[in-house]
Amino acid sequence: MFIEGMSREQSMLCPPSLDEMIPENHMVRVIDAFVDGLNLVALGFRKSITAHTGRRPYNPADLLKLYLYGYVNRIRSSRALQRECGRNLEVMWLMNSLIPDFRTIADFRAFNARPLRRAFRAFISILRDVNLIGDELTVDGTKIRANNSIKKSFTPEITAKKLAHIENQIRQFEEYLSVVAENDTSDNATCLDIPVSKIPEKLTELKARAAKYRDFQDRFAKGETQILETDPDCRTLHSKDGLHPAYNIQTVTDTQNHFITSFETTNANTDQGLLCKMGKAVQRELKRGCVHLIADKGYESRADIEQCLMNGIIPDVGFKYDRDERVFNLPYIEREISPKVKASCAPKDIRACLHAGVLPDCYAGTNIAVELQHRSQPSCFIRHPDGSVTCPMGREFFKLRDRKNGSIYGSREACRTCPNRCTDSTDTKTVSFGYDTNVVPVLVYGSSKYPPQQIPPDARISPNNHSLCRKDHAASKVKLTIKRDIPRQQIRKETAEHPFGTIKWYDGAYYFLCRGKEKVSAEIALSYLAYDLRRAVNLTTPKAGPGDKVPGILMLLRRRKREKYRK
Repeated sequence: MFIEGMSREQSMLCPPSLDEMIPENHMVRVIDAFVDGLNLVALGFRKSITAHTGRRPYNPADLLKLYLYGYVNRIRSSRALQRECGRNLEVMWLMNSLIPDFRTIADFRAFNARPLRRAFRAFISILRDVNLIGDELTVDGTKIRANNSIKKSFTPEITAKKLAHIENQIRQFEEYLSVVAENDTSDNATCLDIPVSKIPEKLTELKARAAKYRDFQDRFAKGETQILETDPDCRTLHSKDGLHPAYNIQTVTDTQNHFITSFETTNANTDQGLLCKMGKAVQRELKRGCVHLIADKGYESRADIEQCLMNGIIPDVGFKYDRDERVFNLPYIEREISPKVKASCAPKDIRACLHAGVLPDCYAGTNIAVELQHRSQPSCFIRHPDGSVTCPMGREFFKLRDRKNGSIYGSREACRTCPNRCTDSTDTKTVSFGYDTNVVPVLVYGSSKYPPQQIPPDARISPNNHSLCRKDHAASKVKLTIKRDIPRQQIRKETAEHPFGTIKWYDGAYYFLCRGKEKVSAEIALSYLAYDLRRAVNLTTPKAGPGDKVPGILMLLRRRKREKYRK
């Protein structure tokens, strides 16, 4: 015998309502409370205010709830969402039994791209207000395939090959047609597996394609590097699976609770040069004067990292070229730094402190250090008997080129992390040795912490080959260092990679359905908002108990909903 259910034919005197069939702590109630607490008019959703004429539209709040439910439950297709409206009790409760057409559902996502991003930011502001977002953040990029075939992706090389192939086919067809006309060949003859009767039609098609490729070449001549026909905003990017049309999605995640706090849709092939841009976006969205970003070595860019330091962004980037510390040399600008300026997070005050050799309060306790150095220590470059050259810090220089009166030596690697610079320039130092010279004296910026090599007593110094008496060198400069922090890089691995795995492979969002940068951003906003909603429910749901019936985030959202309707 088996357990048997109730008979299908048995009538129910008092069937349960939809509300009774949905548990009190269900995710659909969280989605419902969140959307009902939003000011859709202020966010810019279309048709938030209904017209006085014509058929009444669907409430954008209902369609937003439907999309959030779909992305939470790995349903992104508008047709699949339409089916769920007619068979899923949870969706029936959420939509009040409405069944919008799939075109209506798809148009909502396409026409409300920017408002969907604002809805994502609205939830981040809620998390920020209840202190669920930590102080340290990680930034990383992932490449998600665009709605564009690789066959519809063109570069100058690919276009030239395709055009040459088509022109060769055109030439063969035209030559064959001339032979057919002269010899009156039967219509059953073929050329390149095409009957003669079909050749004029094929020629017309090939000439149209050749004209299109010539137009592409004109666009390449004007500066374009890639042309993608289906989605012009994406680019063919390198990934672990090869070359594919894709977008590079930059994502910021907090290390405390692993919430995705910000994102940016780009078509850059690498992450290099994007750190400062993401830092400024986080400062705006989290309303913080100073933010701490942890990134991998793919973001290594000295110019970008220096811009971060000048704008209140602490750049904890993995070391790609340096060993123990990353060194920046700044011009010294003398100024009296008041406690108010030192405590400020405004970019102009941070720049004033750094150029004056003072560490701002927002950088205190981090791996950033500032030192004011004076040009006072005598040292020298030495050419040893074996022909090798060492700089004042004992690092090896290499011959770059020969000149009429001697040789030029230099080393980019030695100058990158030099603790005591021998020049006030930010470029690589080069030194000239005459044929009879083995020592070139120089005055070094620095302190006794890193003692430079001394001028040997048997030095052969040319009176015209030193810079000891030059007046155009700055008397002081500022050395800014960032120490390597390996434990934070391990935290980055555990934080930044997790959302990508969840969204791309658990949720199945490893490709985009929409085209265009703006609509793709709307898709990402829905995916990340759904991820954050699940994360918030998991983090704030109290342990099961007699008095614990609803998760903490649901109580908070309901409170905000009541406050909205009171206003």
